[in-house]
Amino acid sequence: MTNNKHFGVIFCMCLFLQMALAQDGNQEQSYAMPAVEQTFHSERSLIIGNERIDLDVEAGTMKLRSETNEPIALFGFTYYAKRNEPDKKNRPIVFAFNGGPGSSSFWLHMGVLGPTRIVVDDPGNTPAAPYILEDNAYSILDVADLVMMDPVGTGLSIPIGKATFKDFWGVDQDIRSLSLFITQFLIREGRMNSPKYLLGESYGTFRNAGLMNYMLNQGIAMNGVIMVAAVFDLRTLLFPPNDDLPYLVHFPTYAATAWYHNKIDNKTEDLFDFLDEIRVFTENEYMPALYRGDQLSQAEKSAMAQKLSHYTGLSQEYWMQSDLRVTNSEFFQELMRDQGETVGRLDSLFTVINQDLLSQTASYDPQSIAISPAYITGFMDYFFGQLGVAKDLTYMVTAGRRDGFAWDWKHKGNMAWGTIGAINTGIDMAEALTKDPNMKVLVLNGIYDLATVFYGVEYSINHLGLPPDIKKNIIMEYYEAGHMMYTHQPSLEKFKKDVADFILMTSK
Repeated sequence: MTNNKHFGVIFCMCLFLQMALAQDGNQEQSYAMPAVEQTFHSERSLIIGNERIDLDVEAGTMKLRSETNEPIALFGFTYYAKRNEPDKKNRPIVFAFNGGPGSSSFWLHMGVLGPTRIVVDDPGNTPAAPYILEDNAYSILDVADLVMMDPVGTGLSIPIGKATFKDFWGVDQDIRSLSLFITQFLIREGRMNSPKYLLGESYGTFRNAGLMNYMLNQGIAMNGVIMVAAVFDLRTLLFPPNDDLPYLVHFPTYAATAWYHNKIDNKTEDLFDFLDEIRVFTENEYMPALYRGDQLSQAEKSAMAQKLSHYTGLSQEYWMQSDLRVTNSEFFQELMRDQGETVGRLDSLFTVINQDLLSQTASYDPQSIAISPAYITGFMDYFFGQLGVAKDLTYMVTAGRRDGFAWDWKHKGNMAWGTIGAINTGIDMAEALTKDPNMKVLVLNGIYDLATVFYGVEYSINHLGLPPDIKKNIIMEYYEAGHMMYTHQPSLEKFKKDVADFILMTSK
């Protein structure tokens, strides 16, 4: 096994699956259709706790304008507002989105936030339709109104006028357009003085870190920002040559996964005690060993490989052959090869049949295969059926299905610091928290998430250079689940409590 393996891994982009679907990227598209916004209204009610929540629902598109008042997009959204709210202006409002980049918001919409949720078999394989859609007793709609946002290219959102997709497909372009939508929506609804929140998942947290600072610089401060399955520094996701960081930040999740699947002899009974042990080992033993590179003697390397084997269930020989460095995709395939299974990237509790027992890397993700049909089909049934959206409109679950999809990864925040190689919006988050010491951030981490690893988040936050009184405004919560922790029932319940408590604490 040589270091040539790492060059291919770089272009996988781990979390950002849509990039694999990108084509030329130079194609510019706009739409000749009339630039007419369309919205569809309905009413819903549900019981959360002991309270009946009556909702006015609006789904469709709003015409988005540029800074010079030119029409640039029809921006898709779904808005849930508590009906007959006597103190509407003081009621919190949450703007939520998924990630990708290039994903629409149906995951969060139907998984945890909206009034209706999809029930899936976690961590099993959910059978085909009919799927179970039920009232979501764990929605946050008892404590806040909710706007589910679909960035341009996803959902119903398309460019209009002189705008093209490439005006929206990029780190900074995306931040700008979402800021425009949020601002114009708040004005439209008379909610500019309401307590305001951003909630993003996956790439949505990377977006959040930039967006919270961008909007603050526009004069709009968030009461709170909620990060679900977070990533701020892209180096923590990739495995570029000669960079030890990604191997270090992935290791605790490898160990947790081995712990769950009983690949560790005489394992510690409590998961979190075990992770504390792994953190100490990673920082005090594994990191110095990797730093020494080829200066590590064969005997020292063998001793380290034995310890790595003990904590992960991968053989000592495998660790030796990999030069003590195993990528996440290699880990997925190797851990349960002897049982003919592959473990998941989005959620390593999930497993699937390994179709090629000689392969070095996994070809698809077990959790994605297990739950995607339920989420996509269930959402479409809900959106066009129960919410009454016109059936002749096309809802795009991912921009990756569009010709010419390509993401511009340049970011002004990094350019200002002279760093263009590693994109990191944690810098933006640190700036916002420093400028506004009242702003709070809630980070929700799945222990079994191998797409955005929790130890990578800890590393990023510990390297923001924040003074202690500001850093304490970042609240970390951990779940014994994966990337979409809300598919796991105990974590769904904890998610609701953590987010609701955070909103109530920061909206007063």
